[in-house]
Amino acid sequence: DGHAGEGAAPFFLHFDARELDQAPVGYMLEDRYLYRAFLDAMEASDKITLLHETQVTGQQVVPGGVEVSLSTGKTLTAKLLIGADGRRSGVAERAGITREGWGYGQTALVAAVEHEKPHNGIAQQFFMPTGPLAILPLKGNRSSIVWSETEENAKTISALNDEDFLAVLRPRFGDFLGEIKLAGPRFSYPLNLTLAKAYVAPRVALVGDAAHGVHPIAGQGLNLGLRDVAALAEIVVEAMRRGEDIGAEDVLERYQGWRRFDSTSLALGMDTVNKLFSNDNPLLKAGRDLGMGLVQAIPGLRRGFMQQAAGLSGPLPRLLQGRAL
Repeated sequence: DGHAGEGAAPFFLHFDARELDQAPVGYMLEDRYLYRAFLDAMEASDKITLLHETQVTGQQVVPGGVEVSLSTGKTLTAKLLIGADGRRSGVAERAGITREGWGYGQTALVAAVEHEKPHNGIAQQFFMPTGPLAILPLKGNRSSIVWSETEENAKTISALNDEDFLAVLRPRFGDFLGEIKLAGPRFSYPLNLTLAKAYVAPRVALVGDAAHGVHPIAGQGLNLGLRDVAALAEIVVEAMRRGEDIGAEDVLERYQGWRRFDSTSLALGMDTVNKLFSNDNPLLKAGRDLGMGLVQAIPGLRRGFMQQAAGLSGPLPRLLQGRAL
């Protein structure tokens, strides 16, 4: 917690994976590699058909299943339709599932930077009144930054050339990794919270951002989506083994009951953290700094936060435990 150019407040929170006796608390995977790995795995599977340059134009529940119309004129029929199509999910909209949420008045500025000193695999998060700056380790002396700023500030900063952009970043980044320079293009996207009011509808289940779009403050968006997929897979496989209809209402309700509370509570928790830190109120600052200091000083409490961040708390689907279905 602190201000740009002034360094951090004296109270801080430090997570060390060695306290959990587990693997690292998390891993940083660049999207370009993860996306390519997913596509390669799908293309190698004889159970998945990739329909390139094809759009879904409609869907409807039919006796015993759900029918999907494609832009090619083709129609597909199945027992269950899974919406994994993002925050503006067409699957959810066509199923009549509405959303609630709000904007943060913040924009995330994203870039990769090179630095002189090694990061030693440690991620940093610096909370400032205009929004947090996450410094996330990549291979070599490189880190990815996710820098949240007010929409007005972000618009001004985005318009700067690279050298001026770095001049604004440096006092926020600090000098603990030595000199920094950009290591690729810069991106930006608006920050908001969006939650589907239901995760299921007749013959439809939502996963990932189609069900919940969260603030990137704790890097939990992808993790939540993977938990959705693993939970839904487990429920569908068990239903098939029992001879149940995998798209039946009671089967889908098991999925919603498992995932909705977990993902909604985490999303609202991150929303609260962002609002608590994205201000310069002296009373709130004193309270949050004292809170971080207390958590840092109490090992059991600190380990609980670490387990939550690492995705090790709550009822984990078997796939996320490394077990076969």
